[in-house]
Amino acid sequence: MNTPDLLTLYGETFNSRFLLGTALYRSPEDMSKAIKASHSEFITLSLRRQNPQQNEGESFWQLIKDTGCKLLPNTAGCRSAKEAINLAEMSRELFETNWIKLEVIGDEYNLQPDPFELLIAAQELIKRGFKVLPYCTDDLVLCMRLKDAGCQALMPWGAPIGTGQGLLNKYHLSALRERITDTPLIIDAGIRSPSQAANAMEMGYDAVLLNTAVAKADDPALMAQAFKLAIEAGRSAYLAGLMPARQTALPSTPVLGQPFWHQNK
Repeated sequence: MNTPDLLTLYGETFNSRFLLGTALYRSPEDMSKAIKASHSEFITLSLRRQNPQQNEGESFWQLIKDTGCKLLPNTAGCRSAKEAINLAEMSRELFETNWIKLEVIGDEYNLQPDPFELLIAAQELIKRGFKVLPYCTDDLVLCMRLKDAGCQALMPWGAPIGTGQGLLNKYHLSALRERITDTPLIIDAGIRSPSQAANAMEMGYDAVLLNTAVAKADDPALMAQAFKLAIEAGRSAYLAGLMPARQTALPSTPVLGQPFWHQNK
């Protein structure tokens, strides 16, 4: 009997390796259908955009609860460690969870995380008992520092948020996977197509988090299903072991055993 291939984050196990965001959908109904089609067990949401204590957000909040998914509040829009820490504490109180997707943005142009403020915020939130999933760049040194701070999962970007550029720096991403082998790595941001998500999983990444690629699709539910299948396929390919790439051709049909007049040509 095969052992289930589960994703483990902070000691908790999950069947799905697909984390999905709740922003940018044309309607709450589209969002709900996409989440169902994705089979995701983790969904992200922003305190800045949704507050369950506001009357106008009541129907949205009910849809969120009906999904049965674990909530991953984020600190989107924060520009300093102090701001992110305060927002994380508010999220913990409102959503009743210690999980937090930590975002501290340092640049308005490409929404690149601020590595210095991010590390400060991560260190403090870990001390306060949060289960921190930091959105970071693919910088190896930063990821090592976040890991040393107590982060039991890391979320390096594939490309800047919402660009759909895919895995821009495969060398750095591969180096992260090769050097950080005992901590889950989740690709977060920049993914446009299911094939890009499958590629990340083939590289040995543990999961994929995305939002725009599904929310802005013509059919969000169908696209969510496509990503689900691609992530599963990429994971299976990684576990199966990809054949090594070669510079020269190698015949798949051996000449041994062919009639002698074919071999002499």
